[in-house]
Amino acid sequence: MVTVLALGAALAYGVADFLGGAVARRSTALKALAWCVPMGLAVVLLSALITGGDAGWGPMAWGFGAGLAGGTGLITFYRALARGPMSVVAPVSALTAAVLPVAVGTLRGERLDAMVLAGVLLCVVAIGLVSMEDGGAEDASGAKGPAASGWRRLVDSGPVMAGVSGACFGIFFVLLKAAGDDGGLWPLVAARAGNLVVVLVALLFMALLRGGEAGPPVSGRALIGLALLSGALDAGANALYFVAVQNGMLSLAAVLTSLYPAITVLLARIAYSERLRAVQRIGMAVAVAGVALVTVG
Repeated sequence: MVTVLALGAALAYGVADFLGGAVARRSTALKALAWCVPMGLAVVLLSALITGGDAGWGPMAWGFGAGLAGGTGLITFYRALARGPMSVVAPVSALTAAVLPVAVGTLRGERLDAMVLAGVLLCVVAIGLVSMEDGGAEDASGAKGPAASGWRRLVDSGPVMAGVSGACFGIFFVLLKAAGDDGGLWPLVAARAGNLVVVLVALLFMALLRGGEAGPPVSGRALIGLALLSGALDAGANALYFVAVQNGMLSLAAVLTSLYPAITVLLARIAYSERLRAVQRIGMAVAVAGVALVTVG
């Protein structure tokens, strides 16, 4: 049951990330999230009202903390998708998100055998290999652009931001486990509210920093529809993961959920014909082997 739920979450996350990244490429990460996050909040709120449960302060606080971490992760992840190839960004983020819950689960007494530990080490190696980009920066369409210099180029690169987003998602996974299942889906409502707070603060900051509108808006029925669908799927993935992690080990649920890049990469290759460099192909192969060992173990 846990395996089915977690893999269902991976499927939903993968499609949601692809759609959200497609919207961010035509607008900005924040403007895409301004549509996705409220939609996700509406979905989980309706689900919580239907399924019932008590909205206790403890679980809601854990959920809200998870939402703050998840919202930060969403902003950096969508920015990473707009800056670099989906086939690089998604695996880096997912593998980073998988390692943290495994470590926390181990510290809490979850027993991992040698095969799982070997898989985690392979995942770490894969992150380094997949993160190796070409010397020139790429724009959202994949065309070469003028390279930035120094720390700004490093911080604003797709793989670095993907790693940051993965760490935030890992914290999100851990805190949702801590929320428990006594409150039904209400911790998820608090989590989506936390997402919304982060997005609103970021939008306010950008408005004050740039003094006005920056970047193209999310406009047109098709683009708005993609953004709303992305938000709904992301909320559905949250719910599937939440139920899975409350009924099984944190390390198992988080790692299986982190298989979502396979869907994102598949869709990106179909839609954008993205290609990987040789070292990145090796990294992807190592990533597949690492996640497979963790899953089997």
